[in-house]
Amino acid sequence: MKQALIHREELNDVVNSMEQIQQDALHRYLAFEKERKAEDQAVALQEKMITRSSIINQHDNLAVERIINKSDLFPIAYLQAGLDVSKAVCRIAIRGRTGQLEGYGTGFLVAPNLLLTNNHVLETAESAMYAVAEFNYQDDVDFMPLEVISFRLDPDLLFMTDKALDFTLVAIEPNNSNAVAISDFGYLPLLPKPGKILEGEYVSIIQHPNGGPKAITIRENEVKFISSDFVQYVSDTEPGSSGSPVFNDQWMVVALHHAGIPDPNDNKVWIANEGIRISSIIQYVGEKRSSLEKEASRKQVDQLLAVVMPGTMAPPMEVGVLDANWYADATGYDRVFLGSRFTVPLPTLSDTMMEDVAKTADGNVVLDYTHFSIAMSKSRRLAFFTAVNIDGNQLIDVKRSNDRWYFDPRIDQAYQLGNEFYKSNDIDRGHLVRRRDPNWGIDAVRANEHTFHFTNSSPQHKNFNQKVWLDLEDYLLDNARDYNMKVSLFTGPVFGDSDRVYRGAQIPNQFWKVAVMVKDGEKMSATAYLQTQEDLIGGDLEFVYGQFETYQVPITKIEKLTGLDFGELRQADPLAKGQVARVQKSGDLSL
Repeated sequence: MKQALIHREELNDVVNSMEQIQQDALHRYLAFEKERKAEDQAVALQEKMITRSSIINQHDNLAVERIINKSDLFPIAYLQAGLDVSKAVCRIAIRGRTGQLEGYGTGFLVAPNLLLTNNHVLETAESAMYAVAEFNYQDDVDFMPLEVISFRLDPDLLFMTDKALDFTLVAIEPNNSNAVAISDFGYLPLLPKPGKILEGEYVSIIQHPNGGPKAITIRENEVKFISSDFVQYVSDTEPGSSGSPVFNDQWMVVALHHAGIPDPNDNKVWIANEGIRISSIIQYVGEKRSSLEKEASRKQVDQLLAVVMPGTMAPPMEVGVLDANWYADATGYDRVFLGSRFTVPLPTLSDTMMEDVAKTADGNVVLDYTHFSIAMSKSRRLAFFTAVNIDGNQLIDVKRSNDRWYFDPRIDQAYQLGNEFYKSNDIDRGHLVRRRDPNWGIDAVRANEHTFHFTNSSPQHKNFNQKVWLDLEDYLLDNARDYNMKVSLFTGPVFGDSDRVYRGAQIPNQFWKVAVMVKDGEKMSATAYLQTQEDLIGGDLEFVYGQFETYQVPITKIEKLTGLDFGELRQADPLAKGQVARVQKSGDLSL
């Protein structure tokens, strides 16, 4: 009898806690509604639209139309994409110490073996110890149930929860008792940067309503209000839906569903629903990572943060590997970017360079990223060249909020000069494709992250990277922005036999750029620049000589120094006729 009373008290506590969550959500809803009537958001709307469009895949031509014009048109692949992401969503069976079923919730995988749900679903590590995650609890196209595959949770490895944000992050066993791998169900990468959804857009929720088979609410789920930590939307959910992922039209998780909002005049009627913003959850996790006692727990959090795209908080890891999905849609440098009449192909590698180029498993000699491409030298572990397209009319200011760099998994890590080389000295990981250059259009955020690859870095003395080289980069980008120009820009180091050896690698003495654009819509212009950091590299890598000059040189000079062949660009070079190279002070460049 005493045990039954304790159990009843625990259930009453859960009910009271849920009612409090709902009342808190209602207060926020009413406050948002009052504030909305009083404010004019016209000024902020354009900035929000730019941020929102920057994370839409460039191949989704209907996405912006859906946002602006409320179009319900979707590519048919949208349905398949939804089915794919649903694999990572599970029903959580909540059980007591004796194994008695107490209720259901929903959860989803956010890393190879990490599960996210609500705090009020799994409030303590003990409750997680007895709970079971059930995948495939759904019907097939013939309305026949699939085989349910269950996994135990592992709160001893990691259990992180917060009542205010109503989330719980818990580890899950890598293999169940039948040797089924949790990796078979994939996971939903979390994008912490705000701007994944706008008020007036629609969300979809994959859930287990009332603990029943997996279901989805799709469309007609309008986002009403967005605050710093919460998203409120009109949608159909039921008890058991707590802990469900809330998606935008690109199937990115934008929130963790946690509560319905009752009508203030009738608590049996629901007027909206509320979720916790993913950006808030990820920021919390990143901030609490260092306070975890176990190293194994910290590694689990690092695993989560390594597959997400860093946002406003500084992640604890400096080095990571991006998930393969980050490279799937990268089209790289576009040779007809300046127009079909002005094709600008990649420079050609010499036979010697071809023997030294780092190839992918598919035999490709060029690595494609978002709006840029790179060819790598195996022996130098640096790029032969980079090539980027810059659209001055669509540039977006994506703020630099982290300094995590990535190895590219498509080539052997041994061919990439990693982080150890740059520690405890005055050598910067100099971006060859400048971080801001490819940040334009709807894929600006992805392009920004792609620039943080070791394939795109080269050793540059801090006074060269942050002063000399930066002035040239600023000049080129500012002109593209100010005049709404399109520019195709090639960059790379000069590999010389006399380059200083340091920590097992050679530091290039010189760096070059070739900028290509169309003037007055009729004539292609290609200008080359060569800069040196030789006088900045002393015996102890300290600053030696502070004066610098920028040299504009013929493209043929770059070809001779590097072994690259720029083909017909030589004819578009104003110095092609052999004029003496102009030596110009920084800030006095001309194209």
